[in-house]
Amino acid sequence: MYELPEALTVANQINESIKGKVISNVIAAHTPHKFAWFNGDPEKYHDLLSGKSINKATGYGGMVEISADGALILVGDGSVLKFHDINDNKPEKHQLLVEFEDTSAITVSVQMYGGIWCFSEGRFDNKYYQIAKEKPSPLSSHFTWDYFQSMIEAPKIQKLSVKAFLATEQRIPGLGNGVLQDILYNARIHPKKKINLFTDAEKEAVYNSVKTTLMEMTCMGGRDTERDLYGCYGGYKTKLSKNTIDKPCPVCGSIVKKENYMGGNIYYCSDCQAV
Repeated sequence: MYELPEALTVANQINESIKGKVISNVIAAHTPHKFAWFNGDPEKYHDLLSGKSINKATGYGGMVEISADGALILVGDGSVLKFHDINDNKPEKHQLLVEFEDTSAITVSVQMYGGIWCFSEGRFDNKYYQIAKEKPSPLSSHFTWDYFQSMIEAPKIQKLSVKAFLATEQRIPGLGNGVLQDILYNARIHPKKKINLFTDAEKEAVYNSVKTTLMEMTCMGGRDTERDLYGCYGGYKTKLSKNTIDKPCPVCGSIVKKENYMGGNIYYCSDCQAV
């Protein structure tokens, strides 16, 4: 699923591949999916977008926004964009197909769940979208130590685990359970550790790891567990993920463990990340 590094990577790839192209045809909700969410009537997406040119794409949190002459396509976490060149075959199954005048196209497919929202600019009231646009990106200069400190020292989060603090409630848009694993590994912090047990040094370690780990993931074109716009896996080699389970920790050699926690999986090294 897209998180911040993948959303930024895919947005950049869209700007390289389809910016300026004119939309000729749009098909939405072609393949039924119980957990594919649309804005309004998907059958009206063609009328909204047809004849318009792609202006630019922007990554907000784990979302990719594509603007087209006053209309917007917003692809949420759980939906995957793919580009199809002129001679490529289009997939038979998809939740959104956008074809261009030169016969190239993009498709969006929902995995477990995901949003595909098309709307006129200023006509979509989604709190997660607004939060992702308003809050500072951890890759920006606005995501300062003071800003992070105000979050991690807030009284209401002291009893939370660091996973709950970082990867829920969109406190840091685009930081989900996927990128969380390497962030905490690099900071040498166990995902279950409670915030009220953190030392000042550990708080700073998490802050620094949020910024540096996400920057490295983004610069490498996303994680090796996720595919980009062209269907290729990202260049960032995850240290803790489904790809490294039961393999030796790159630092100490202990076996990487997987555990269910808070409705999802966590990966950790029991030696490097003691609770």
